[in-house]
Amino acid sequence: MNFAVIGAGYTGRRVLGLLPPQGLLAIGRTQHPDLPPTARFMALDLDEIGVNPVDLPTPCSVLYTVPPRDDDDSRLAGLLARLVEGVVRFVYLSTTGVYGNRGGAEVLESDLPRPASHRAKRRLAAEHLLEQWCQARDIELIVLRVPGIYGPGRLGLNRIESGEPVLREADANPGNRIHVDDLAACCVLAMTTDCAAGTYNVGDGDNRSGTWFTQTVAALAGMDAPPEISRQSAERTFSKGRLSFLSESRRIDTTRMREVLGFEPHYRDPTDGIRASLIQSGVAPISGAAAGK
Repeated sequence: MNFAVIGAGYTGRRVLGLLPPQGLLAIGRTQHPDLPPTARFMALDLDEIGVNPVDLPTPCSVLYTVPPRDDDDSRLAGLLARLVEGVVRFVYLSTTGVYGNRGGAEVLESDLPRPASHRAKRRLAAEHLLEQWCQARDIELIVLRVPGIYGPGRLGLNRIESGEPVLREADANPGNRIHVDDLAACCVLAMTTDCAAGTYNVGDGDNRSGTWFTQTVAALAGMDAPPEISRQSAERTFSKGRLSFLSESRRIDTTRMREVLGFEPHYRDPTDGIRASLIQSGVAPISGAAAGK
C-alpha cells in the first residue's frame, strides 16, 4: 500500500512522520522543511489546480486535511475531478462542529448533523461530496470528525500573556479536544489498518471547559491566570468568530473511535498533553502547579 497526505500542515506533517516510508507522498502548496526525508513531495495549489491529472501511487490510501475555502469546496471538488485511478481508501478530516449546538448533550455519529456556522456547513457539504464520489468508485471512506486540536505552538500562550479574558467557569461550556499527536496516530490507524469505513467522532473523552484548559496552561507555564468575565460581558467584547464557538455546547461520544476503530488516545487527560506540549515548545512546566479550576 502507498500513502498520500494532501495538506502537509500542522497535523499532516505529523502523520507523514508516522506512516511507513515506502511509497509515501506529501502534497501541498509549498514544501515544509520539517517533512520527513522519506516522503516524496508534490507541489499542488488546490486554489489553482488547473486541468492536469493528479497521479498518485497505486494502490493508495489518502488523507485529506485541507479546509474548505467556499460553500462548494472548490478545492476538494477540483482535486476529485483530477484524481486518477488507484485510490482505495480516503480519510477526511471533518469537524465535530457539524453537530451544531446540543445544549451540552452527548452526541453520537448516528445523530443527525445540525451545523449552524458557515465553516461547519462547508465541512458537512464536503462529507456529502466525498460520500457520492467514493460510492461511485467503490472507495472506502473514513470521516474523522475532529474537535479542537492543541499541541506545541497551539496552547494560546500569546493570548494568555496579553491578558485576554476567558469566560468565567460558571458560564463556560463543555470542551472537546485532542492532542495533535493523538490525532496523527488516529489518522495513521485509519489509513493503514483494515478498520471499518464510516464516520468516527475523535477526541480525548475529557469534557472540561475551555476556561479550565486555558487556566491549566497558564498555571503549568508559570503565567498569570487570565481574567474571567461573564457571558454577558463576553457578548459585548469578544469577536464574532470567538462568540460563534462559545454559542455551541456539546459532549462528543468517542465510543466508536475506541471500540470500532480501535484507537485509544495517549493523552486522555489533557493536563498531560499540555505538559508534553510545553516541553516540546521549550517551556519547562511548573512542577506541582495547580491544574486550573
